[in-house]
Amino acid sequence: MTEHLFPDNTVLCNFAAVDRLDILKSVLGGRGRWTEAVAYEASRSAAKLPPLLQLPLEGWLDKPIEITNPADVQKIARIRRAVFGGTDDQPLKHLGEAQTCYVIKNWASFAGSWWISDDGEAIRYARFQNITTRETIDIFSIAVTDGEISATEAFSLMRQMADADRHLRLPKSADDFRR
Repeated sequence: MTEHLFPDNTVLCNFAAVDRLDILKSVLGGRGRWTEAVAYEASRSAAKLPPLLQLPLEGWLDKPIEITNPADVQKIARIRRAVFGGTDDQPLKHLGEAQTCYVIKNWASFAGSWWISDDGEAIRYARFQNITTRETIDIFSIAVTDGEISATEAFSLMRQMADADRHLRLPKSADDFRR
């Protein structure tokens, strides 16, 4: 079974901030997925990062996963509040993280999938749940290894992301991508 790769909105925004969603698309290699909450977050983020407008049109994250079973919805709401600090007055805050972790952990069709995030607290929770996690820096490492981009370009793009007020773990130099 091929695992799916679930980038969260922070990762989508990182690549959109430097107009290089093509790199993320290439690394996902047709295995990208997203939940309805992440798709909604991305649509809202598109107001500041227009490259995100293309995501639903291009379809490389497939159709957003809808969660309609009331028991699943209730469990996700508990995770959103208890783990991610979501509140009743902001019902969408942290919903993407909760939905993604829940479907990867609990739906057999997504067993073994990866979650790609740059949110430190969310990554810690996912790892505690034995969900394979990766960060933007890991996506660049894969892209360099696959020959999609050079180590120098990867380093430069990550610096541009940071300069665009994106919060992510950065390499010390381009040499961090060379193995």
